Order: sequence, then structure tokens, then C-alpha cells
Amino acid sequence: MNTKTSSIGKRKNDGIPALLAEVRQLIANARNAAASAVNTLQVLTNFEIGRRIVEHEQKGEKRAEYGAKLLKALSEKLTEEFGKGFSKANLEYIRRFFLEWQHRIPLITQTASGQLAVRGKSQELPDLLVHGQISQTPSAKSVAFTLSWSHYVLLMTIKDPDERSFYEIEASNEGWSLSELKRQKASALYERLALSRDKVGIRQLAEKGQIITSAEDVLREPYVLEFLGFDEKSEYSETELESAIIDHLERFLLELGKGFLFEARQKRFTFDEDHFFVDLVFYNRILRSYVIIDLKLDKLSHQDLGQMQMYVNYFDRHVKLPDENPTIGLLLCKSKKDTIVELTLPKDANIHAREYQLYLPSKALLKKKLLEWSKELQHDS
Repeated sequence: MNTKTSSIGKRKNDGIPALLAEVRQLIANARNAAASAVNTLQVLTNFEIGRRIVEHEQKGEKRAEYGAKLLKALSEKLTEEFGKGFSKANLEYIRRFFLEWQHRIPLITQTASGQLAVRGKSQELPDLLVHGQISQTPSAKSVAFTLSWSHYVLLMTIKDPDERSFYEIEASNEGWSLSELKRQKASALYERLALSRDKVGIRQLAEKGQIITSAEDVLREPYVLEFLGFDEKSEYSETELESAIIDHLERFLLELGKGFLFEARQKRFTFDEDHFFVDLVFYNRILRSYVIIDLKLDKLSHQDLGQMQMYVNYFDRHVKLPDENPTIGLLLCKSKKDTIVELTLPKDANIHAREYQLYLPSKALLKKKLLEWSKELQHDS
């Protein structure tokens, strides 16, 4: 009896889990597409509102008081009719959004039939959103209206157009949430990456975002680990630092940058009956290289560099596949002296020492340093 019942139950459930998984995926995709369409439509609408406000101002009096009065009156009417979202402050963002982005976005208009027209071509809204045919120009394609309105409001707080362009491209390419964008901006990612590049590299950040072709492209300094929750003056061991990184692995991967996959903690290898342990092992799928990390609390020494060279040699000879690129060694330390690094390692060593800090950096200090660095580059050229 029990066997028969079990058999019947099994037949009834045949294929159900697979079907359920497919239906779940369809529903999730539909909801994500709907949310994306709503976000895109909101940004498009705000862009068009901003354009009409600017055009109206250009026909009116050329005075700041007129613009302020116009936005105040418009806000009152729109709020009365449509509710929240049309405060004077938000209308000021909407106006500025059009002014800041108009040179990169093609003219988008609403036709009488309810279609959106882009550069004279008329198309139904679903097709327009699905096929991504909004702002398909070579210079704007990668940065046009792919983020939420909240993202754009945050981007408008960045005064430097190159820095703003970088964060817009990266947020779009990497799918950063609003909180992730806020964190990357607060951690001065743009300045940290720019400081390790030449003039061409700095310009590339603004035009294309972070392009990775070598180990130097993924590295930054300092690495900012404020999410670990350690106070700068608190005492902790290397083991505690390592454990905290594992506990916050998702955020650490975000700080490491593009293409990183976690493989192992305290990876052991043995030769001549001696055991050695690498603190953290990652793989970068873009570079197709292992990236092994050793954590150092004290000032970096030449012994640390020599040990990392041994680790890298072992991985290159015994771990990596023949078609993979050479292993990258990264020493994360509280402080280092570049002279020690340069004298200890050969010029072609694929080993890098970078400092980390447990608090968000001073953007003003990094901007000043970047300005000085840019002047040096201009002088050298």
C-alpha cells in the first residue's frame, strides 16, 4: 500500500520541480523587465520635462528670479495634480539633468499617437525599451539612460564631468545598486584608479570606464576596507582581518573590482616536507590569472616580498593551466616603502604591494594628489 501510494505520488510530481523553476524564472524576468522599463520611462520623462522647462525659460525673461518663480509655480500645479515627486528641488534636478546630458542624448519626443520618436524614427515603447534603441550613438550608447533616476540624482552631485562620466559608465556596466554607487563614490574609486594611470589612462576612465588588460588595471591604492567594521586604532591579528574579509566577502569582491572570483582561504601547498599557506586565493576571469593575496599588519619587509615570490612561482609551476596567464601576487599591508619594493623585486615581477586602510579616504586629499600627479604628467610630456 505504501509503495503504491509513493509510486503514484512520484508520478504526479514528475517534472513539477523543473516546470516550477522555469515559471519562477519567467516571473522574475518579467518583474525585472517591468521595473527596468518603469525606471527608463521615468528617466526619459524627466529628461523631456527638463527640456521643456529650459525651452520655456529661453523664451521668457533672462533672469534667475524668473526661473525660480517658474519652477515654484510649476511645482505647485504638478504636485496638486499628480502628488509627490514634483517638488521645486526635484524640478531643479530635472532641469539640470537635461542641461548636463543633452549633448550626449539624441532628441526624444512624444508623438501624437503615443509613440516615442528618436531622431525622426517612430517606434512603440516596448520595442524601444527591449531593443535598447534609445540614444544609440557611438559616443553615448554606453552611458545613456541605463540607470534609475536616483542614480542620476546622485551623479549630479559630482561636479567633475570626467569623474561623473566614469561612475555612470561603471554603474551601468557593473549593475551597481544605488548603495553600491554611493559606496564607490565615497571611497573615491575614480581618484584611486586615476592615480595609477598615465594621461591616456585617466582619459580612458572618463570615456570608457575601467578597461582591464593587465594586472595594473585592476589594482588600486589604497584599498578601502571600512566595511570590515574595525576601528583604525583597534588591535587585531592577521587571522581576524582575514576572517572579517571572509565574513564580508561580497563587499570585498566589490572593492577588488571586476572579474574576481573567490577560490580558497589558507590555501596549503607543500614541498620538501614543509607546509606553506596563502591567506586568500582569487581568480580573475578577465585576466585569466590567479590572484593570491597575503595580508600584512606591519610595515612591509623584503622577507614578505620574497615569500610572495615563492608563492607565485609555486602557482605558476604547479597550479595554473598552460593556457592561463601568470599568477599575480598582491601584498595588502598597512604601510610600505616603494624603495624596498623596487630594490627587492625584479622589474618584470608580477608582484604588487598595496596599502589598505580601514576608513573612507579624504576625497579632497586624493583630488589634490591627483591634480599634482596630472601636472607632473603634463610637465613630463
